[in-house]
Amino acid sequence: MHPRGARPTQVVPLREATRAWFRISLQTFGGPAGQIAVMQRELVDERRWLGERRFLHALSYCMLLPGPEAQQLAVYAGWLLNGWLGGLVAGVLFVLPGLVALLGLSWLYVAQGDTVVVTGLFLGLAPAVVAVVLQAVLRIGGRALRHPALVALAVGAFLCLAVLDVPFPAVVLGAGLVGWLVGRRVPTLGAPPAPVASDAPPPLVPDDALHHAAPGWRRNIVVLAVGVVLWVTPVALAWALGDGRSVYTDQGVFFGGMALVTFGGAYAVLSYVAEAAVETYGWLGAGEMARGLALAESTPGPLIMVVQFVAFLGGHRDPGGLDPWLGAVVASLLVVWVTFLPSFLFIYLGAPYVERLRGSAGLTAALAGVTAAVVGVIANLALFFAVHTLFSDTRRVGRDHLGLELPVWSSWSWPAVLVAAVALVLVLRLRWSVLRTLGACALLGLALHLATT
Repeated sequence: MHPRGARPTQVVPLREATRAWFRISLQTFGGPAGQIAVMQRELVDERRWLGERRFLHALSYCMLLPGPEAQQLAVYAGWLLNGWLGGLVAGVLFVLPGLVALLGLSWLYVAQGDTVVVTGLFLGLAPAVVAVVLQAVLRIGGRALRHPALVALAVGAFLCLAVLDVPFPAVVLGAGLVGWLVGRRVPTLGAPPAPVASDAPPPLVPDDALHHAAPGWRRNIVVLAVGVVLWVTPVALAWALGDGRSVYTDQGVFFGGMALVTFGGAYAVLSYVAEAAVETYGWLGAGEMARGLALAESTPGPLIMVVQFVAFLGGHRDPGGLDPWLGAVVASLLVVWVTFLPSFLFIYLGAPYVERLRGSAGLTAALAGVTAAVVGVIANLALFFAVHTLFSDTRRVGRDHLGLELPVWSSWSWPAVLVAAVALVLVLRLRWSVLRTLGACALLGLALHLATT
């Protein structure tokens, strides 16, 4: 036991922890489930720095937060092992390989996107994303929709987005409120499935040796003030140097706000991002949004890194007074900054209150409502990608803000439909990994493009 008031910050040597986080960062393919599995294997099973119960305790807290839960889990685990510096190292390394890789792929797309090889590869990647997103609907729905009220919430969320044009944040907040209200009458609404027994070895580091911080309003004010200043300063500089509104301030404000409402993971918020980036701001086309997600799926790190691709294209096409390539890089880095910095703030600010949050039955029910709505949100994303990837023309049925965007059936693309069908078989029937499926479909798309040109 540590003496009263002691606050250990170096449970393991920081240099050793840094090497471990760098090793983890190179294996973070396959979305949050795969990323969490990599961390559990490295930290719990092999190095035994954390116990499995403590690891799942941290994961439960991260699931309550907006933003990429796997990256937040890395920050939380790094904080437990090495204090705030350990959390910073873990969180930065978690996204760094993906940032570098996606920056290079974005450059390749803009510079060489009209070549035969690149065009053929994207012919296969974009339709495959439809199958990947549909798989996410089925996987999350199977876990989350354990009650008829939750099924109704999922359907309602889909209709609100696809037909009624309700803003994404309103859908998320409304679902949380409904879940809380229903949970008062159905106490088991947010109850998780029964835990699976584990034979994980005991940790080498006992729980009471992990880093901790006493909660208090003074500490909270300092953490909040530092975090907010660091978060908004780049956007304020872009506003000042750009003499007002520009693509950089628009992206900084939009994606900074998005970071506060991204409950349910990347797939859930991408519907919101796609609608705004394509239809409101015009940073890229609808088909390009699917290609960007395919690139994010094929690189390490959180899937929400697709926002870097969106920012790169927007900055390149409307660079203001900068060189287009410099504008693209500046936009990319700015958006990554405003998207991921809140994750550090949420962990540093909220970690001391984890136990209180986990003990709230009302909060658990509200989270169940949000998760159910996420299923409907992702289904809307699947519809968006299918309409804009498998068909060349669309039409809107309805009027004003009441209607549904449907494809012009005669404009279907048989190569895209074929690739999407193959991808569905690979991920749903043969249970191939996302990365393996994308690779196979990219090669199929290249072969089809070469055969038809």
